[in-house]
Amino acid sequence: MASCTAAASLRSRAYALALDSKYPSYADSFNIPTLLSLNLAQADDANASKSSTYFCGNSLGLMPKATRRAVTAELDAWSDQGVVSHFRRPDGREPWVSIDDPVQPLLAPLLLGSNAASPAEVAIMNTLTGNLHTMLSAFYKPNATRYKILYEAKAFPSDTYAFQGQVKLHGFDIDDALIPLAPRAGEYTLRTEDILKTIEEQGDQIAVVLFSAIQFYTGQLFDIETITRAGKAKNCIVGWDLAHAAGNVPLRLHDWDVDFAVFCSYKYLNSGPGGIGGIYVHERHTKPGAAALPRLAGWWGNNPATRFQMLDEFDPIPGAAGFRMSNPSVLNTVCIRTSLELFDLAGGIEALRERSLSLTNYLFALLESSPHYQPASTTEANQKFGFTIITPKDPAQRGAQLSLLFFPLGSGLMQKVFDHLEKSGIIGDERRPDVIRLSPNHFYNTHEEVLTVVEAIDEVLNSLE
Repeated sequence: MASCTAAASLRSRAYALALDSKYPSYADSFNIPTLLSLNLAQADDANASKSSTYFCGNSLGLMPKATRRAVTAELDAWSDQGVVSHFRRPDGREPWVSIDDPVQPLLAPLLLGSNAASPAEVAIMNTLTGNLHTMLSAFYKPNATRYKILYEAKAFPSDTYAFQGQVKLHGFDIDDALIPLAPRAGEYTLRTEDILKTIEEQGDQIAVVLFSAIQFYTGQLFDIETITRAGKAKNCIVGWDLAHAAGNVPLRLHDWDVDFAVFCSYKYLNSGPGGIGGIYVHERHTKPGAAALPRLAGWWGNNPATRFQMLDEFDPIPGAAGFRMSNPSVLNTVCIRTSLELFDLAGGIEALRERSLSLTNYLFALLESSPHYQPASTTEANQKFGFTIITPKDPAQRGAQLSLLFFPLGSGLMQKVFDHLEKSGIIGDERRPDVIRLSPNHFYNTHEEVLTVVEAIDEVLNSLE
């Protein structure tokens, strides 16, 4: 940070603006909520049209301006042509029968890397938990000796419920078949060495290793390549939940030999609330000549050349598209496409990651400089008034999100800070009882906004101390 300008201090506007000049934003491509639209100002207020400071893209990304036009075009097609739009579009847009085809090449670089040698390994379909069950139905094949699922303790509840449901469907006991791995006592995040040790010691009993690529609560980015390699060495199936990673950090799932992955698209992929999800399946499981992988099949995964012949025999499309079940929501599909096109505009996920690291490193540095900050290494029993950061400091171990834990635990301090931020037009995310998640987005947030957020946190803490 100090290399930006020696003259300006970390907390000066000049410092933040210098960083912004180096890393310009793409905020003009998004609709940013205003204080008026958030009901934080009256129409006659001088600040009514002022943009909010939106640090909640880890929960719901903002809407690209192009999205409204794209959705309106499909509504017009439905209105003007009805069913004819499935196959013919006089406006030159994609017919509904192939509406998701243009998404695949836009999505592939985000999951497979800039080379994206096997774009057929990705597909959009369903929603996150539905896709998790779909993948587990194909890949979780327990037997008497290998039947366990290894994952992180306190995973997002929907994942945990899916794991519980899958082992019960196969007749196993939850307490025996699930291995929720927790951090060491007094620590907030998992050590890679502890994950690897568990895989080495219990790998012969583990059917599936399935962690969140980025942990929703702590913001920890796991070492996907190393963990996958360890799991494969013990003949485990290795999958990943990319809900907080897709569109946030560069991924190379094929090169890392990941078996499968699932993701949603309404966070860093900015596809809108309840947006369509997606999957990745390594080509070795689906390429011609591979053994047919049993799956939950549907007609949209069938060979498009014979799909409308309504045959009884399922003929899966090679690749991830063969796992699709129903034709996708047209409106959801064009929403994700407009966002993915912005990744191309910005130079790809690698360029956006560079900007993201600058934003998050700056946020971390500012928070550490706060008089109310306490190192995460100290035990909770010794914590007094203030906060710590439970997200790893190492940039390679986190994405855009920093999670702040407020002390004393259970005191209600977090809620007071959160309410003050919201009244100030700063939109973050609370995880009760004590955590606020802040996520400066690589598309539309600025370093100056980062400074504004930290100043607001210090302001309310100063008033409450």
